Amino acid sequence: MDQEETSDPAAAAPPPQAPVPDDRVTCRGTVGPLKENWQQWSSDHQASQKQNPFSQQVCGAPPTGLPQRGQRGYGRPLEGSMTERRGRDAHTHVGREVEELCAAIRAIGRRGEEGADAGLGGTGAGDRGGAAARGTGSVTVEFGRLFEHYVTISNKLVGVLLRARRQGLVHFDGEMLWQGQDDRVVITLRQ
Repeated sequence: MDQEETSDPAAAAPPPQAPVPDDRVTCRGTVGPLKENWQQWSSDHQASQKQNPFSQQVCGAPPTGLPQRGQRGYGRPLEGSMTERRGRDAHTHVGREVEELCAAIRAIGRRGEEGADAGLGGTGAGDRGGAAARGTGSVTVEFGRLFEHYVTISNKLVGVLLRARRQGLVHFDGEMLWQGQDDRVVITLRQ
C-alpha cells in the first residue's frame, strides 16, 4: 500500500502558490527618480570632462575656463584646487628638509677660515654667489660623515642636497653623490 501512496501524482504535485502581486505600479514610481539622477550625473560628468584637459574633449568643444599657452596660470593647477594645495604643501615640506640639511651641516661641519675654502667653489652646477661664499668662512663637511649623521633624519639626503645646490645654499663637485664612492667629497654650506 505504501507504493500506491508514493506513486499517486496528486501527492507529488507542489502545493498551490499564492498569487503574485502586480508590482508594475511600484516600479513606475521608482524608475522616474533613478532616471533623473542618472541624467543629472551624466550632465555633470560631461561638464567636468569639458574642463578636463586630458579628456577626449566631449562634444568636440575645447576645454573652457583653462588658461591657454602664453596666458597667466598656464601649466599651473587651478587656483583653490586640491592639486594646488598639495603642491604648496610639498613645496613647504621640501623647504623644511633643506633647512634641516643646512642645520645638520652647521652642527657637524667645520667652519673654514677667511679664504680657506677659496678652491672649492666657482665652477659647479648651481653655483651662485661663489665669491661671496668664499669670503665669509663657510662650513664644510665630507659627504660620508653627513650621510652617517643625516640618515637618521631622512632617507632622501642626495635629493635634498641637489635641491639645496639648485637654491645656491651648498656646493659640491660632481652631479650626483654615491654612498661609499663619494664619502670624501667635500660639501660646502654657503650661508
